[in-house]
Amino acid sequence: MSAPSIKRSRVNQIMRESDEFIRSFGYVLPPFAYWSPEEWRTKGAEFDEIRNVGLGWDVTDFGSGDLRRIGRTIFTLRNGKKDRRYPKAYAQKAMHMIEDQKSVIHYHLNKMEDICNQGGGNVMILFWAVAENGQRGMDPLTLSMGGRKIIQPAGEPLRLVPGDAVCVPPRTYHQFWSEAGHGPTLSIEVSSVCDDHTDNYFLDGGRRFPAIEEDEPSRYALCNEYENKG
Repeated sequence: MSAPSIKRSRVNQIMRESDEFIRSFGYVLPPFAYWSPEEWRTKGAEFDEIRNVGLGWDVTDFGSGDLRRIGRTIFTLRNGKKDRRYPKAYAQKAMHMIEDQKSVIHYHLNKMEDICNQGGGNVMILFWAVAENGQRGMDPLTLSMGGRKIIQPAGEPLRLVPGDAVCVPPRTYHQFWSEAGHGPTLSIEVSSVCDDHTDNYFLDGGRRFPAIEEDEPSRYALCNEYENKG
């Protein structure tokens, strides 16, 4: 049985809505955010960094088939790679999170990240340490929230109001969303290098990049769809 897919028309709609929402905060995306797949085919090797480290639009439902309930819209602004051509040791993403749309529960083996609520509603995050059996540990976690050490009970929501940030260490299960009743959020993720192809571990299974049903032409290319990678 094939995995559920997202219609290209829905992806196009989401990118329009997310761009509008991000711009409402005075946050302007780079020019390549608006290049169509046809325009990308005219761009030469000087743009290989964008292609090869996966910058750009990223719309995912994690293979759930239910984007409204499980998913995320991301724009990756900066990243590096284990490649001497791309030596950046950091990454940055902008995330548009609609109310109560959750990420899947997951952890990263290598990536450390700060989740920063830049504005809108409240960001809610759950945390668990990764136990030896790969499941969720129930011991409290010691975390850094805006430079302040906190003790966070496992599985209890931490609320980030606009301006708040929290550091998610490697090997920490987490799930986050915009709190229902408080509106969507613009969040910025600042992290070590992000490899979304190999460094996502889902508690209950999942697919990082969804299948797309091509019911209309692409508005903009997604970060995993670039041609002519160098």
